[in-house]
Amino acid sequence: MRIVSSAHRFFSFQTPPPPLSSISKPSLLPTLRPIQFKNIINSTPLRFRFLALGFSHRLRAMSTTTTMTEDPASSAPSVQVRDRIDLTDKERLIFGRLLEVLRHFSLQTQLRVAGGWVRDKLLGRDCYDIDIAIDDMLGKEFCEKVNEYLSSKGEEAHGIGVIQCNPDQSKHLETARMRLFDVWIDVVNLRSEDYSENSRIPTMRFGTAEEDAYRRDLTINSLFYNINTSSVEDLTRRGIADLKSGKIVTPLPPKETFLDDPLRVLRAIRFGARFGFTLDGELKKAASDDDVKAAIADKISRERVGHEIDLMVSGSQPVKAISYVSDLLLFWVVFSLPPEVDPPTFQGCESLDRICVTHMDAAWNLMQLIGCSAFNDEQRRLGLYATLFLPLRSTTYKDNKSKKVPVVNYIFRNSLKLKASDAETVINVHNATKKLLSLIPLILSNPEDIKIAEVDWGRVTLDVPVASKLRILAGLLLREIKDFWRVALLASVLLCPTNIDDTNDSSAEQFQLEKRSQIYKIVENAITDLGLEKVWEMKPLVNGKDIMSILQLKAGGPLVREWQQKLLEWQLAHPSGTSEECLDWMRQTNSKRARVE
Repeated sequence: MRIVSSAHRFFSFQTPPPPLSSISKPSLLPTLRPIQFKNIINSTPLRFRFLALGFSHRLRAMSTTTTMTEDPASSAPSVQVRDRIDLTDKERLIFGRLLEVLRHFSLQTQLRVAGGWVRDKLLGRDCYDIDIAIDDMLGKEFCEKVNEYLSSKGEEAHGIGVIQCNPDQSKHLETARMRLFDVWIDVVNLRSEDYSENSRIPTMRFGTAEEDAYRRDLTINSLFYNINTSSVEDLTRRGIADLKSGKIVTPLPPKETFLDDPLRVLRAIRFGARFGFTLDGELKKAASDDDVKAAIADKISRERVGHEIDLMVSGSQPVKAISYVSDLLLFWVVFSLPPEVDPPTFQGCESLDRICVTHMDAAWNLMQLIGCSAFNDEQRRLGLYATLFLPLRSTTYKDNKSKKVPVVNYIFRNSLKLKASDAETVINVHNATKKLLSLIPLILSNPEDIKIAEVDWGRVTLDVPVASKLRILAGLLLREIKDFWRVALLASVLLCPTNIDDTNDSSAEQFQLEKRSQIYKIVENAITDLGLEKVWEMKPLVNGKDIMSILQLKAGGPLVREWQQKLLEWQLAHPSGTSEECLDWMRQTNSKRARVE
């Protein structure tokens, strides 16, 4: 609370703007001088700058996040669990075909569907990931039997894919994959793991169904559906009970389970957030253990870590999931930073992960107020990443060529091993946010109230009315950020200062969100009204050949690029202008310039 209060005082205005008491019309909006706005943003210490949103710990109490101090008994949900599994027509065909293979070869193999499919079917959810566990052969061998049976029936055999085991990365099972009735199924053998005293890599052997169940990550994922007997098997004796009580528990002691495969920590978090289940107290204690944190950093490939985090952020409860990561002291284990960052204070900031999560939380709640339909799945996903890392947007590190690079680039490419395009998009959003912070007060103000001398018009070189200059600036920015301009606007609105008095009334925090959502909608409508929503698809009225002809040039170069920029500005300032009018303006401007020179 001291940090929030300090930030609030630090972020005060010498001459406060009018309160945001009415924003139904642009004319009623407060006028905030752009230079004043910019100076406030730039002069505020970075650590406090991000707390200046006014979202205090009270907002976190209103959100979906869960803390380490919750009482599992009081917060555990009551879950409706079905007594039996009802198969779809496609599942009956698949399981029937597998049983035909057993009968054809007189096999005594027990076929069991393992894990998530069983859990989801008992919860009444659709699931299309069918993992078959078999007790007396490898998955590839069984898939070959399936193909041999298909060939004997005159049917086409299917390709078999094999995912090799990788003990160094805690992937201990070879998995065979094939397609039956247009559904992919994975086939693995039941296993037991024996660890020697001096090795973290287990010796694998065929195990019983019970041994396999106890080696699973969570009790709710340890259930089997026996295809041979059409029955659910709860071999840990608590899988169904934990499912009904909404608990995330490991079958064996949690530290042992996590050290065997540290990725299970992130899976426990993901499932806890996804289903709204309560993390077991001993599980949380083990997840925060230094040995487990070291194992996550050293033993698991960054691709697997990034995949789990991406599933969390793309899921239905992203804030709850990332809050768990922070609560369990895993934030900087997952989102690891390079050795040296600038400013260096970030590296040791104990509360920085909390600040990051608070930004994501605010963005998530603001998205709900704005309407999730405003963002497609990719915009929503990268928008949440962008707001999560807003406090790091000015933080850099030096790459192997001693070039300063945004630290967000390192997180995406090295810590999470996600797509390079994800890093580029989030960095572009952060860059656009800085520019939008200067544009928003201009859009919210009446044009006649804007003093030209106080506005940094950046790249605008044309002598046109203020309204046209505003359209040029907004158009150039949207051409840079393209489809993600709404994401950048969301992030910018979170950073906009408001003048709501500090109060102990938690409704003030929601009031801020409502005001911010209104600001968002006004700016969004203004951009739409200016006809800029798809401005990046706008084709130039004048091509390079025409420019070279007027300038009497034989080849392109810097001068042509300079005029292309000027002509783009002219086109943005004159949305109804024709190519001939644009050319006439260029001839006149070039003629004046020649006379001056």
